[in-house]
Amino acid sequence: MFRRLLLVTLVALSIPAAQVYAQEKSIVVSSTTSTEQSGLFNYLLPIFKMKTGIEVKVVAVGTGQALDIGRRGDADVVFVHDKPAEEKFIDEGFSTKRYEVMYNDFVLIGPKSDPAKIAGGKDIQVALQKIAAAQAPFVSRADKSGTHAAELRYWKGAGVSVSPGPSWYKETGSGMGPALNTASAMNGYILADRGTWLSFKNRGDLAILVQGDPKLFNQYGVMLVNPAKFSHVKKAQGQEFIDWLISKNGQDVIASYKIDGEQLFFPNARK
Repeated sequence: MFRRLLLVTLVALSIPAAQVYAQEKSIVVSSTTSTEQSGLFNYLLPIFKMKTGIEVKVVAVGTGQALDIGRRGDADVVFVHDKPAEEKFIDEGFSTKRYEVMYNDFVLIGPKSDPAKIAGGKDIQVALQKIAAAQAPFVSRADKSGTHAAELRYWKGAGVSVSPGPSWYKETGSGMGPALNTASAMNGYILADRGTWLSFKNRGDLAILVQGDPKLFNQYGVMLVNPAKFSHVKKAQGQEFIDWLISKNGQDVIASYKIDGEQLFFPNARK
């Protein structure tokens, strides 16, 4: 949308789009809300701009929407966390290579009163079965994000159908922060990425109840939108951003981002 509005303006002013894009030292990155709402981008991007002079304009939405923005050619880079969806994006020809950048994990949040009695469990699917059996309130992002895709995989693995949603299953269609606000207001359970949870202030009576299951591993990847499909994609600057993210310097910056002494993301591009 950003580029389309810009192109309309350029036509009205009779300014060649290619000329303006060449002069503009910035890129558009469509990304998941967790990278923004965790505070990572606010920490990371000023350092990248200081080193390269390239401004990164972030469109933070769910992973599914972020990939769709790339499919429309409205971003130069996509930075998301749903590997099957990312591989499909490549198979469709919208990128040619996926780079792993960092990981953290998902955690199952719930009220300290814990009506489903899941606290301390290590198996996400068993915990979801208990929530369903207790018909305890569960808040879903329901926004085709990477977190939502993971949540649906866990429900399927647990053998629980949430489509159409039962009365205890609340679909918000919102990002991680607003969904956590809903869970806090409802004293409900919710799956969240650890990074956004650590930066979330309105916790109310919520706490981490289930963590540590290997299935909760949460990998992030970055891809350049294919310039062969969209000639206006800033290939050089977009690749420079990717190369910096996976470089030792970029990886060290990611590792150094902490809240209250706790590291939110763990770089693994150079594993």
